[in-house]
Amino acid sequence: MAAYILRRLLLIVPTLFGIMLINFVLVQFVPGGPIEQIIAQLDEESSATDRISGGGDFGGGGGARESEYQGARGLPEDFIADLERQFGFDKPPAERFFLMLWNYVRFDFGESYFRSISVVDLVLEKMPVSISLGLWSTLLAYLISIPLGIRKAMRDGSRFDTWTSGVVIVAYAIPSFLFAIMLLVLFAGGSYWKIFPLRGLTSDNFAEMSFLQQVGDYLWHIALPVAAATISSFATLTLLTKNSFLDEIKKQYVVTARAKGLSESRVLYGHVFRNAMLIIIAGFPGLFISVFFSGSLIIETVFSLDGLGRLGFEAAVNRDYPVLFGTLYFFSLIGLLIGLISDLTYVWVDPRIDFESRET
Repeated sequence: MAAYILRRLLLIVPTLFGIMLINFVLVQFVPGGPIEQIIAQLDEESSATDRISGGGDFGGGGGARESEYQGARGLPEDFIADLERQFGFDKPPAERFFLMLWNYVRFDFGESYFRSISVVDLVLEKMPVSISLGLWSTLLAYLISIPLGIRKAMRDGSRFDTWTSGVVIVAYAIPSFLFAIMLLVLFAGGSYWKIFPLRGLTSDNFAEMSFLQQVGDYLWHIALPVAAATISSFATLTLLTKNSFLDEIKKQYVVTARAKGLSESRVLYGHVFRNAMLIIIAGFPGLFISVFFSGSLIIETVFSLDGLGRLGFEAAVNRDYPVLFGTLYFFSLIGLLIGLISDLTYVWVDPRIDFESRET
């Protein structure tokens, strides 16, 4: 197992390099970088000033490189050169790429282009929202889906199985953003009841509350976003649990255990449970990390939560490359490590699994 872990850790290096290289190359062909955005903003401000004052050029003479930066008329070339040096675009792309990787290896992600704050501090600032959504929605999905899936497997084909399957399918079919809007309309003062707050993770006077009040206020704010984030994963996990238990119940060792006179609960929880729950328990790290990193943008937008989902989206729109590539590097590294942790969880749940011997 030690050799398998070492190989997986070594494989992270070329995988991470490939992810960063592909995204860096793609970004080079995307128009509207940070310099272009600053020039466009200055051009708009200059046009607005001209309309008010009745004409005139911004910044005095100086030719603009129209072939490189559209809309840069009237801006002196030394000003554009200063912008290039400020953002590091005076260097060749290959040099910028390897310099970026060298900094990232040392976990130096630089500062945001437009917010004058380090990328690490920016991520830490947004982390509580994403942790809240990812952790609580994943735990809630498991707490609901596992008992429900086991119950459906034990009563396969019954009326209970039929109507709960209908509920699960409907829940899976509802888009998370539509369900989030419905929750807002019904329970956040949209058109019916104002039971839960409309936005935010805590109240304005959160710091003045006692500890128990803070816990209650936090749960009060997070209830609707977590419910909206849970609905699709809950449906998938329920059916996965049911099918996993049905497959195990039909195997020969279960028939043998029943023939020996073991009670149904002993057969279910003493023999079937560990084998059936293998794929579900071992998949917990991957499910959490997927909800944590990629599934929160729409939920954060609907409930006005400022988390990692909105941070990544705004960085892509604004071409804030330090934030974009810094978070990409960090999240990719975490995702690769979580993949290894998932494999180790399989071994922990069932020691009979040996990835090293399987490879040989």
